[in-house]
Amino acid sequence: MSQVVFSSWGQNVVDNRRGGEADLASLKLKLPATYLDQGKIGAFMGWDGIVLLNKETDVVAMAAEYIQRVQEKYCCAKCSPGKRGTRVLQDTLARIVAGKGREADLETIEGLASLLENCKCTLCMTAAVPIFHSVKHFRDDYLAYIRGEKTAQPAKIYKEKLTAPCTDRCPAHIDIPAYVEELKDFRPDEALDTIRRNMPIPAVCGRVCPHPCEKACRRALVDEPVSIMVLKRVAADHEWMHHKQPPMLAKPSTEKKVMVVGAGPAGLTCAYYLALEGHKVKIIDMLSEPGGTVAVGIPDYRMPRHLLQRDADVIAALGIEIEYGVKLGRDVSLKQLKEQYDAVFLGTGAFKSKPMGVEGEDQGYDGFSTGGIHYLRAVALGEPIVTPKRVIVVGGGNTAIDCVRVALREGAEDSILVYRRTRKEMPAEPYEVDDAEEENVQFEFLRNPTRLVTENNKVVGVEVIKMELGEPDASGRRSPQPVPGSEYVIPCDLVIPAIGQDPDLSYLEDGDYGINQTRWNSIVTKGGTMMTDNAGVFAGGDCEYGAMTVVVAVGHGRRAAQAMNRYLMEGKAYITDDEILEDMLSNFGVFDKQENVGIAGGLHREHQPKIDGAERARNYEEIELAMPESQAAREASRCLRCYRVGMVALD
Repeated sequence: MSQVVFSSWGQNVVDNRRGGEADLASLKLKLPATYLDQGKIGAFMGWDGIVLLNKETDVVAMAAEYIQRVQEKYCCAKCSPGKRGTRVLQDTLARIVAGKGREADLETIEGLASLLENCKCTLCMTAAVPIFHSVKHFRDDYLAYIRGEKTAQPAKIYKEKLTAPCTDRCPAHIDIPAYVEELKDFRPDEALDTIRRNMPIPAVCGRVCPHPCEKACRRALVDEPVSIMVLKRVAADHEWMHHKQPPMLAKPSTEKKVMVVGAGPAGLTCAYYLALEGHKVKIIDMLSEPGGTVAVGIPDYRMPRHLLQRDADVIAALGIEIEYGVKLGRDVSLKQLKEQYDAVFLGTGAFKSKPMGVEGEDQGYDGFSTGGIHYLRAVALGEPIVTPKRVIVVGGGNTAIDCVRVALREGAEDSILVYRRTRKEMPAEPYEVDDAEEENVQFEFLRNPTRLVTENNKVVGVEVIKMELGEPDASGRRSPQPVPGSEYVIPCDLVIPAIGQDPDLSYLEDGDYGINQTRWNSIVTKGGTMMTDNAGVFAGGDCEYGAMTVVVAVGHGRRAAQAMNRYLMEGKAYITDDEILEDMLSNFGVFDKQENVGIAGGLHREHQPKIDGAERARNYEEIELAMPESQAAREASRCLRCYRVGMVALD
């Protein structure tokens, strides 16, 4: 682990320039020691200070370069304090580095602190932090420049990246502050353009995204997070409700042919960005409609399928061919696709339910479902399936919650969720659990199934054992332990296990493709490019990561499309500096949950209208309604516009 020469990060000053030792791990700084094969990282400079790893790195020269890039590339110039303050910093530091500085310049720099506190947003304000730290802690170096005792020794390379806590936490890395401000200014079309730079299915992700971005919203440190997901939906809804034509156009044809397997979020996203680059893209999918798990695993009351279809139609309008009812490994082999196309993307999802591991589940009893995702798919596709009067669903995730709520809509009188932990530990979104409770779903917490109870080959109940919570496990949640002798039977007519899904990679069994798999039965990709060990074959979404979220799949699809475009046009797949820094900053962490934001709270979150009560469980009408644009503008005004710039110096 790299030794730290100096760090002022997080207001914690560690100075080993004259002796002493500390490394990145001991300071809990997740910086890499090297930047791919381009060199060692000598220093990192950003919104919360300086981290110096090489004592030979010229901090003054780096500070001058850092503030110049901030001022010229990222300052929006919409407020005088930011525009003027960063320009004064830029000019003053440039003068010092050129050997024309004066001692009074240091006082000028320090005197700008109060001015920059009045910036419109946090970009220029936080960009000045490492400058102030450098003057305070490296004053002798500044004086050496001013006295003519030192000349600039710039690093070999500087690399910088604009980010924000919310953008960093979003797997698709959408420029969230930008589209939120555009909605604040009643510019929904521009907001949608901003979203589509990173996410082509905004109607979907405006409804069913688990919005990890909101967990990194600095507004939450003073009152409540900005409703980022719902604002995305506002932009998407504006376009279709006003019958507007999406403006995207594909580049001229490259004559390169790409096959995308799977029309789920990862596949649709990958196809979209490849088509924009001018490649000829075809998608195949085993289902009869687009969307993958979103279409057949998320009920219409959460994600209306006509809007999912519209997102897919917008993508297909770029010239993409979609063929349904075609399954890889059954109707076509990967070998054939490799022969016919210049590149292949595998976005086959995770449709294989995990077993519960209880006695009797493999006996084929009437009244035992093969899995929650299969139950939801059968209902969505209108397959002949009877939902009896008393249903038990086992699990605590969003799929389990969807199953108990769908069971009510399909005629169940008692829909019961059995979960081995408490409500607090459920991985399902809390608002989804609230909705289920409002619809009269019953909950059996701290219970774990042990065996199926049957009569005449038919399920009539589930034996469960009571659980108690012990120490936290690898997930960070307290581990449930059985209470000996506490077994009892819950009567039911149908049991639906919904404890997770795995990818089905059986299509790799018909040939030696050299594609490595993890022990969790997912595909291994390399170096952030999403390419497998088989050149030209890429993978993303659930089949690469395991069953996760829509937004993770979107992030994978976009990253894969970018790397595939380079593979197709340059003959090699690689990631760019922007993507490298994106990954580096995500690992480093941009959001500080201990930060004292320093503003008064009290502007509480706006909520979209919603159909209340148990009566909504009688149909599949969307229960969360559109937020009016005037209300969305009020909500958007709560955004603190928390941009940050980070920069590394490479030796």
